[in-house]
Amino acid sequence: MNFSANTPILVGVGQVLNRIHDLSEALEPLEMMLQAVRLAETDADAGSFLSQVQSVRVVRGMWNYENPAKLIGERLGATNFETVGTLIGGNQNQAVINVTACEIRDGDLDLVLITGAENGNSSTKARKQGVQLEQTEAPGKYDRIIGAEQQPEHHEFEVAKGIQRAIQVYPMYDNRIRFSRGESISEHLERVSGLWSRFNDVGLRNPNAWVQTDMTAEEIRTPSDSNRPISFPYTKFMNANMSVNMGAALIMSSVGKARKLGIPESKWVYPLAGVKGYDHFSASVRDEFDTSPGIRAVAACLLDHSDVTADTLDYVDLYSCFPSAVQVAAKEYGLSEERDLTVTGGLTFGGGPLNNYVMHSIARTVELLRDHPGGKALVTANGGNIYKHVHGTYGKEPPNRPFTADDVQSQIDALPSRKCLSNYDGPANIESYTVMYDGFQPSIGHVACRTTGNERTWVNTTDLELVQAMTTEEFCGRSVYVKGGKELNILN
Repeated sequence: MNFSANTPILVGVGQVLNRIHDLSEALEPLEMMLQAVRLAETDADAGSFLSQVQSVRVVRGMWNYENPAKLIGERLGATNFETVGTLIGGNQNQAVINVTACEIRDGDLDLVLITGAENGNSSTKARKQGVQLEQTEAPGKYDRIIGAEQQPEHHEFEVAKGIQRAIQVYPMYDNRIRFSRGESISEHLERVSGLWSRFNDVGLRNPNAWVQTDMTAEEIRTPSDSNRPISFPYTKFMNANMSVNMGAALIMSSVGKARKLGIPESKWVYPLAGVKGYDHFSASVRDEFDTSPGIRAVAACLLDHSDVTADTLDYVDLYSCFPSAVQVAAKEYGLSEERDLTVTGGLTFGGGPLNNYVMHSIARTVELLRDHPGGKALVTANGGNIYKHVHGTYGKEPPNRPFTADDVQSQIDALPSRKCLSNYDGPANIESYTVMYDGFQPSIGHVACRTTGNERTWVNTTDLELVQAMTTEEFCGRSVYVKGGKELNILN
């Protein structure tokens, strides 16, 4: 056991849900952050101590604050602290944890505050009512930004076909998963909606889950007035729920600082290891739609550093923006879909506050581990379309080795990618597809095809008879003729 005064620990967590009946009750993201911070300080059970914080770190949201970390630190009475921001991405929460744990381990810091919030629910209501929500000024520049330079989320050939949103790509992954497993459309929908129903069950046990309504698998997969179809095979309740007002905060310290502050050991949870690795950029160049070499490499490295195997993890939270993301990650980790794969209810039922979801999953993981002596947990964070992976493990007991943050990018970069053609004319096979809806009516099909040279090419179809058939018949694997990258003729 390597246990020193510089061992990093999580000592306080706080979560805020701002449920509103009208906009007069709406809290801006900064206020939710401040409330979550105060809850985290109370949770640490050591009185008021955050005036001593050395670094305030805010995960980037869809708000317009310039430097909310500075205002938060000042409100806490801190006088000499660093302000840190992040880039956009669901991977950023775990990235911040990994960086922070290393800096505490190395003795550079001993008390750090991490927070974030989104108000998607009240923002949507305000837009519909033509109301401008008030927002506090938070001027200035961060001292530092955590994260690599941003890349576009979609390849130019996807964008050329109008494929620019996650709701268009993730269902393509799921339709390919169905085909690879040899399932019928009905069998696949029953299995996937069953998976999501179990996520709903976990959400009902989580006091900070946004959705507290019990839903059956049939209700989740069946289109209705409250569950419209979005993109085949997904209904609304198979999508991340961004219409939430949620904030969270985490307090990290060294063991030595926690002892000086008098934070009880019952509150301590240890980050064990963190690993980063990005898959090949965009769906256009992925080798396959139903696998993730990036997650596979991250998983092998992370579990090794953590002295744990997948089947002995007590808690797991797989990033769950869509069912395909969970299925791919579970497969690469070797986790059964029948076990609990979330601690929150996921981004559908726990709530999907955009980039800040993983802060809530980490907070919930801390709560659960505190009541589980010897317990170990996995939290995965994903940015883009199963693209940017930053994963972490946590334990209730001191680790056997110092915290390790690793990077497996070189392994991933050496793996095969698939060439994508912008314009193709000739025979091909349908690799996968999705159908987008206008209300309850299918409107356009986005189709990924494999050429005779085994390259990938994209083609759209607005043939309403064809797109309707795509929602009831299996089209993966069918032979087609693509004409000029614009027309799709089904051959069998």
